[in-house]
Amino acid sequence: MKKIILSLAILTMFACKEEQKQTETKAVSEEKVALKSISDSVLETAVIYEANIRQYSPEGTFEQFTKDIPQLKQIGVKVIWLMPIFPISETKRKATGGADSKFASEFPEAEQDKYLGSYYAVSDFTKINPEFGTIEDFRTLLTTAHDNGIYVILDWVPNHTGWDHTWLKTNPEFYTQNDKGEVVHPLDTDWTDVADLNYDNQEMRKAMIKDMSYWLAEEGVDGFRCDVAGSVPTNFWQQAIPELRAKKDIFMLAEAWEPELLEDGLFDMGYGWDRHHAMNHIAKGDSDVSEWYTAMKTDAERYATNDILMNFVTNHDENSWNGTVKERMGEASEMMTTLSFLTPGMPLIYSGQEFDLDHRLLFFEKDSFPHSKGNTWALLEKLATLKQSNKALYGGKASAKYTPIDNGTAVLSFSRTNGGDEVVFIANVSKASVNANLPQKGQYLDFMTNQMVVLKGEAIPLAANEYKVFVKQN
Repeated sequence: MKKIILSLAILTMFACKEEQKQTETKAVSEEKVALKSISDSVLETAVIYEANIRQYSPEGTFEQFTKDIPQLKQIGVKVIWLMPIFPISETKRKATGGADSKFASEFPEAEQDKYLGSYYAVSDFTKINPEFGTIEDFRTLLTTAHDNGIYVILDWVPNHTGWDHTWLKTNPEFYTQNDKGEVVHPLDTDWTDVADLNYDNQEMRKAMIKDMSYWLAEEGVDGFRCDVAGSVPTNFWQQAIPELRAKKDIFMLAEAWEPELLEDGLFDMGYGWDRHHAMNHIAKGDSDVSEWYTAMKTDAERYATNDILMNFVTNHDENSWNGTVKERMGEASEMMTTLSFLTPGMPLIYSGQEFDLDHRLLFFEKDSFPHSKGNTWALLEKLATLKQSNKALYGGKASAKYTPIDNGTAVLSFSRTNGGDEVVFIANVSKASVNANLPQKGQYLDFMTNQMVVLKGEAIPLAANEYKVFVKQN
């Protein structure tokens, strides 16, 4: 009888453990798929990552990028922007850029295969570029990102299509035509590998919205980065975005600066182009810090308080056409990267930037970069920790207050405050040592050296190209 009771007890114990195990497994499973819809609160501390799948790895595939998604959390990434993942037109496929650009067909046949064309010459908005993998590979990427608490937006190309797009055969009226009835490329550009879309055509608008809706409703992406959004009529966005938002909560990034694109629930974020240009000019010594203050003042005047701008030291265009961060910003590269994180808005990291990318990635051909974690990775990880933990760096629709500190034309300085939290940025952009004014008083953490300091409302010395970040201790 005792043996029977003992056996029943053991069976009950194992049953309870198995039930507990199943419950735990279910909880883990539910946690993986329980990513909440993207919200305003998420955007306050978010970092956005531009993923160039073609150049991210030697393989240039979704699969290889997916393997690294979990570690992106270490550098604060909450949104992944995938450069266009769609098939690229063969017709008029570009091999080189600029005013003297050439098509792949102009080269010897044996060389033509190496020219992969522009990501932005899309031949089908609802298909996957086989160069990157399959739709199943894409779905794995999306699931992996969501499992890691990261949202995914697609780079959408609304202004034009490649010359192989089906619409050119079935609906030529979808395109801008000249007096001879010939479809043309976008006016005043060298984008000869694409055909300009005609937004006077209402059926084309419906087709565009339908294709965008597919990726939200059927594949579960979290929004779009819209290429040259300002070249598309604003009334299209007024038509399209409410329809898209009706399907789910989404994040919309406009490659544009026009304030009207951020009004009335249209785009969530635009490009901080004036800030970017100011950083380049100041780093090169072509301008003093007054350009930065003017840019920030102009932004404050033309945008609403809940508008978000993207801060960046590089992106795919800057890297490929204008130079690497080091080429453009030299010794000030680290300073400007830090500035991009501490300024109101959302900082961008471009593929390879985190690995000290030191060359211009080819645009029309295969390329890649080493994945060695060096100084930039350590810096981004440190900045991400501060941005996620300190309310003074909120950069979304409820952005923390930005207050410039006057230190003449050689020192860029400001404070960010939110409630009792404060972060101060001060940088000497000149080639000479200076004494810089800081009105702050009290105990602060010198964030870059991790040392406690007491500020007394007095001037502090800064060496040439030296910057500091002070975090108030409550």
